[in-house]
Amino acid sequence: MSGRAELTTTSPEGTRAVGAALAALLVPGDVVSLTGDLGAGKTCFVQGAAGALGVTEGVASPSFVLVREYRGVLPIYHMDVYRLDRIQEVLDLGFEDLLDPQGVIFIEWGSAIEGLLPDSHIEVELLTGEQETQRRVVLTARGPGWAERWERLLSSLESWRAA
Repeated sequence: MSGRAELTTTSPEGTRAVGAALAALLVPGDVVSLTGDLGAGKTCFVQGAAGALGVTEGVASPSFVLVREYRGVLPIYHMDVYRLDRIQEVLDLGFEDLLDPQGVIFIEWGSAIEGLLPDSHIEVELLTGEQETQRRVVLTARGPGWAERWERLLSSLESWRAA
């Protein structure tokens, strides 16, 4: 299964709201790969998703610590692989352990480790728009894990769907 949706947000709050909408359909074991322009809102998206999953503490970029862990209704791992040069560095971080069947992992710059991602995952590409706060958000569902949830996700994202 592969599905694709293009959305537009006009503010950081809108990007967080899209993250929250996705979070409503996440299940333990899900992997969310984030990619796109530098500064386009990957962490902002994760903030919205984490908040919807019950995280009450502030969600910060994992750029310099590489992995942050949060507790909500399930464990949430937020990883940034931007500064890593080799796949082995990702494995050395305990990536396979972070693929917790009881938790959800958000991977900023996940396209850099595409070969390590499970067959079923969702890609979120965030791109800067024509105006300063506008973002284009492209969601691509991959694998059988999203087949049953895709239509519900599209329905929940209708107000942001690109014309």
